[in-house]
Amino acid sequence: MAEKLNFFESDIVQDFNKEIEKYHLGPLWNAIPDLMHKQPTPQAVPYLWKWETLHAKLMEAREIFTPDRGGERRAIYLQNPGLKHRQPWGWASTTQTLYAAVQLILPGETAPSHRHTQSALRFITNGSGAYTIVQGERIFMEEGDYLITPGGLWHGHAHPGNEPMIWMDALDIPTMYAIGGTFFEPYPDRIEQPSVPDNYSSQRYAGGMVRPISDRHPKVAPLGAYKWSQTIAAIDGLSQFEPDPYDGYAVEYINPSNGKTANPNIAAWLQKLPAGFHSKAHRHTSSTIYQVYKGSGYSVINGVRFDWSKGDYFVIPNWAWHEHVAAEDSYLFSVSDLPIMEKFNVQREESLEQSQGFQAVTDEFKPLLP
Repeated sequence: MAEKLNFFESDIVQDFNKEIEKYHLGPLWNAIPDLMHKQPTPQAVPYLWKWETLHAKLMEAREIFTPDRGGERRAIYLQNPGLKHRQPWGWASTTQTLYAAVQLILPGETAPSHRHTQSALRFITNGSGAYTIVQGERIFMEEGDYLITPGGLWHGHAHPGNEPMIWMDALDIPTMYAIGGTFFEPYPDRIEQPSVPDNYSSQRYAGGMVRPISDRHPKVAPLGAYKWSQTIAAIDGLSQFEPDPYDGYAVEYINPSNGKTANPNIAAWLQKLPAGFHSKAHRHTSSTIYQVYKGSGYSVINGVRFDWSKGDYFVIPNWAWHEHVAAEDSYLFSVSDLPIMEKFNVQREESLEQSQGFQAVTDEFKPLLP
């Protein structure tokens, strides 16, 4: 940050600062060291939520809340402890820019359709039988599927199946709230009705990375669901080669009509960390939220060890050193604000050069359990 000078703490300066404050004016000479840091200093902190806690609280919420009682969704969001001071509701911030939640829908329930300027996505972690309907397309969801709802599209959920379903939600709620870009509109008839065959976009893209010729011109959401079977096939193909030293075997979900991220403001990856893999440490401007889909291991974030296992969620804030260690073959789904950082031309990445690229572990995170 810019240097703080002792002169700025003198009585003459402090008195003048108080004087101009009466006129809703501010002293840049004092403010600039706190506002313009030499590198990112996010208020978000590294954190981990255990699956045992998330599942227990969702089951309690099942007994209290239903979509029929209002509130749109039975979802519990992951509140970053470093951002609780944001008002209202901590801006529902899991990182500086992104929101993540776990959502539960029960057989027979309907979550009404609505649309908003925030972009949304889902990663299905538990169960099957429910569908989301996006712009008239019913998409039936299965474990491991990744679904997108870019901003402005009608979407709702219903569950004609017979077992509870849980998925991860991620949205750019904090970003939209910060820039004053929030718009929300409920659907007039509770839930949208189908206008195309079920799973229409997935059938159009059944060939994987080939696209219908009508999609040569970019569309906002030509493919609504990315099936687990195709994603894992891509990971298996990569696994024949040497892993990336920082991310193992990782693939990014993209919009097949333009080659960009599937969701305009939120990047999503699936990565495999093979048993015994220990990535080298690096840091980047973008922040990341991880969901441990399968496996177990630990991550070291700014020198603190975070042990994780199936179902857990953890956060790596902006510009935080991090590395991963897999105890067994592990599959991590993640979302990041990489597209936002790239749009503002502030994305940077740096590798740790000391100690052969590995951090010294100075502490161990203790999770909160129910």
